[in-house]
Amino acid sequence: MELASKGQVSLHPVDILKDPYVLEFLDLPESHKLSETKIETALIGKLQDFLLELGSVFAFIGRQKRLTLDGDHFYPDLIFYHTRLKCYVVIDLKTGKLTHGDLGQMQMYVNFYDREIRTADDNPTVGLLLCAEKNDSVVRYVLGDENQQIFASKYCFELPTIEQLEQELRHERILIENILVADVDDTPKQAKRRRADGKK
Repeated sequence: MELASKGQVSLHPVDILKDPYVLEFLDLPESHKLSETKIETALIGKLQDFLLELGSVFAFIGRQKRLTLDGDHFYPDLIFYHTRLKCYVVIDLKTGKLTHGDLGQMQMYVNFYDREIRTADDNPTVGLLLCAEKNDSVVRYVLGDENQQIFASKYCFELPTIEQLEQELRHERILIENILVADVDDTPKQAKRRRADGKK
């Protein structure tokens, strides 16, 4: 009833993000020849459509805003501000498969915004890596289980087919089942390990 009367209430960064983002409004082909700059330029050219895909209450701050650290310059692709969460959202585009280096770079951007740009009234900065492909295990191991600020989402230039959606659902179901089985199997081992550590 609360959802029906108030609509979705965004309390955490994960509540405002999607995976994947469908960028079909850019009219760009799926191609290995696409550069991050070309995608960024297309997104800025159709900013209103991109804001609709991101979701409501995003405000555009700028693109390629320079960050300077001891004389070295860095340029995150897009900066937004989420007016409901009251936080900066740094977006970086990756045309290939997401790497641990990309995640580390985003961590630097988020840390910079938190320490240098964010005010006392702002919540912690959110980082979003939009990539053509990602490995969820790499994301999890680089960022850790407690991560609440940096996220990776795939993008595509057309809506997925029914077969692709079914395959993705099967994949997600297997992941969830594996997590549930691991939780059940690990509980006694963890308890035994905690008891053994306590005796030491």
